Amino acid sequence: MELQVLFSGVPYTGTLPQGEALLVTQDSRRACPGAVFVCARGMTTDGHDHARKALEAGAVCIVTERPLGLPGEVQVASGRKAYAQLCQNFFGRPAEKLRLVAVTGTNGKTTVTTLIKQTLEQAGCKAGLIGTIHTEIDAMDVPAKYTTPEPWDLNALFSRMVLAGCTFAVMEASSQALDQLRLWGLTFEVGVFTNLTQDHLDYHKTFENYFAAKKSLFSQVKHMVVNLDDSYGRRLLDEVRGPERITFSAGDDAADYTARNIRLSASGVKFEMVGRGFIQRIDFPMPGDYSVHNALAAAAAAIALGIPARDAAAALSASRGVRGRCEVLYHGAFTILCDYAHTGDAIEKVLSGVAPFVEGRLVVLYGCAGERDAKKRPLMSEAVVKYADFAVLTSDNPRKEDPCAIIKDAEPVLAASGKPYIVEVERRTAVNRALDMLRPGDVLALCGKGHEDYQVIDGVTLYLDEHRIVREWLERKGLDKA
Repeated sequence: MELQVLFSGVPYTGTLPQGEALLVTQDSRRACPGAVFVCARGMTTDGHDHARKALEAGAVCIVTERPLGLPGEVQVASGRKAYAQLCQNFFGRPAEKLRLVAVTGTNGKTTVTTLIKQTLEQAGCKAGLIGTIHTEIDAMDVPAKYTTPEPWDLNALFSRMVLAGCTFAVMEASSQALDQLRLWGLTFEVGVFTNLTQDHLDYHKTFENYFAAKKSLFSQVKHMVVNLDDSYGRRLLDEVRGPERITFSAGDDAADYTARNIRLSASGVKFEMVGRGFIQRIDFPMPGDYSVHNALAAAAAAIALGIPARDAAAALSASRGVRGRCEVLYHGAFTILCDYAHTGDAIEKVLSGVAPFVEGRLVVLYGCAGERDAKKRPLMSEAVVKYADFAVLTSDNPRKEDPCAIIKDAEPVLAASGKPYIVEVERRTAVNRALDMLRPGDVLALCGKGHEDYQVIDGVTLYLDEHRIVREWLERKGLDKA
């Protein structure tokens, strides 16, 4: 692409060199002949320090936020904004050919985005999905590197969705991505806010920064769908002006969509969705009262996109669920569940939804991530001891942090509770020990890994799939055909 075309609509100063752009990147290691290298400041690195290296590798243009005196250099006010715009231009602005939906919040993003995509597909629409588990381009799966991709990858995915005939793209919007302006310049037909609880403070440092990142999405949406039962959802409604406001609640009649006659069970939730002039019954196959909020959020978003309420309700009732989100891996004499819950609030939501239906013991296996907000660790243990009859404390992704030190942060709450528990650092062994202790009527909740099939230890990514561990254990016990 000609540089003049690539920079269309991008404010810059300096003289744009002549030439063709073959790549736009913020990573100097990817710089090559024909590359446009964009300098931006990060938390630990500054792209300006690597600009000369990119030039030496053959970059045809260097985009900076301050003068460096390099050949082929132009200046912009924000490298991150420029990078997002340049990537959009390079791929022919594919997002403008799609109806975009973004879901943000601490918990529920993966479930809500998946449900919206399923609802659109039930209505005969082709849709793409971008999120934590994977990317779906219509029916094709693409592995996910980040919950919300960098602008180059994001626009490449949008382009592939357009080529596949998709008319919608539904995506998770993480707080880091919003803070790093990865979605800059995009317009979302619908933005959904699920909830906000403590997470990612290792990155954002303060809760106010975390909220501000989430809030920023709603300057880019036409319709905002907000959880009225969440205090930060109500704050969002107070502080954001412009988009059409759509609210949902598990009981507040002030909301646009309200759940009535909620019936909880170990297999899911049933309720009536009451909206503007309608009542629709929903039989949703994921347990926990938080599943009511997730279903309502998806329904409200789908209705805002033009899907009739009856069709949205029917699609949710026919949902096949979400991998690693309160997923039932086995149900027989005992039950085995797998969930991605890796914060105190997420564990609280999962266990509170399951506990009332446990006939025997509720056994909970969990671990705390390394190199992440350490303040979450005792909060996770507090949620576990509140509901569990037996706890198994193990590792999650310790990364380069000492797993024993992580466990030391989480264990005091367990010890003080008086609840029986064991500590097993090696997660595969921990899962098998938890499985071996199951008795009739028990429920085992495997928390933390969810859809993930790996564990990061000492900086190395190792294969670990709890779905497979459970399947192999069932086979050894002769329960795989039960």
